[in-house]
Amino acid sequence: MSVPMMETAVPAVTPTRPRRGWRSPSFVIGAVLLVAVLALALMSLFWTPYPLDQAQPGARLSQPSAQHWAGTDRLGRDQFTQLMLGARTAVGIGLSSVAVAFAIGIPLGLLAAAAGRLVDNAVIGVIDIVIAFPTLLLAMLLVTVYGASTAVAVSAIGIGVSAEVARLTRISASRIFTQDYVLAARTCGTGPLMILFRHVLPNIWHTLLVQATLAFGIAVIAEASLSYLGLGTPPPAPSWGRMLQEAQSTVSVAPWNVLLPGIAVAVAVIGVNLLGDGLREILDPQLRQERRVAGR
Repeated sequence: MSVPMMETAVPAVTPTRPRRGWRSPSFVIGAVLLVAVLALALMSLFWTPYPLDQAQPGARLSQPSAQHWAGTDRLGRDQFTQLMLGARTAVGIGLSSVAVAFAIGIPLGLLAAAAGRLVDNAVIGVIDIVIAFPTLLLAMLLVTVYGASTAVAVSAIGIGVSAEVARLTRISASRIFTQDYVLAARTCGTGPLMILFRHVLPNIWHTLLVQATLAFGIAVIAEASLSYLGLGTPPPAPSWGRMLQEAQSTVSVAPWNVLLPGIAVAVAVIGVNLLGDGLREILDPQLRQERRVAGR
């Protein structure tokens, strides 16, 4: 006589999926603000309301109107044109600075995580020294040697931000190097470069992507600060920071000339920071789990 076997119910396991971007308010708001800045920058490549150097002496410090959407400055130049071209400068320097920071920081961080204690301590010492130097001070030193230019501003900002990128890369990669699958790969004779490209970088790219958005915001603020101090992109290239510097003497007469570039900087920085927070929420499963538990 056969005894029927009892079936054991196995609970279904639902795979963890990244949260959709449109469900994250931070991601949506940040993306909208950043797209607005990028749209201004891209549009300036093909069209501006007026030429940059077109001054109208009879329309100095005019209020926003149908002819001049953001008013004019003390020389009679259209402010909205300068805002558009300033967005292009901010985006260009921001992206270039992030590229420099990642080109320096990621290799340093991976070297510190993969090498021995002696190399690790040496790299940490270099990172601490760079972090101790504020970006503005580093820019002043470079400007003293090479003169004010866009390349010097990009280099100064990129080097300053690279220290944080290197430290984050080292921490994230060191955590991956302790995983069992990496130890198994080493046991099987997999080379260090193959481990980096096959196991380490695929598991830390989301962390580096979030860091890239934050680094972009830092670069935008640094560029505006350098231009305000006269250490950034030299004239006639427009910059939000230089617009603030030029408008401070007429703030009592034309306050909109100070408010608009300040709002532009704030929108760009808030946008990328909200976007970074939204990406972290979408890509980090541990953070999603913590917020899900907290919401119960």
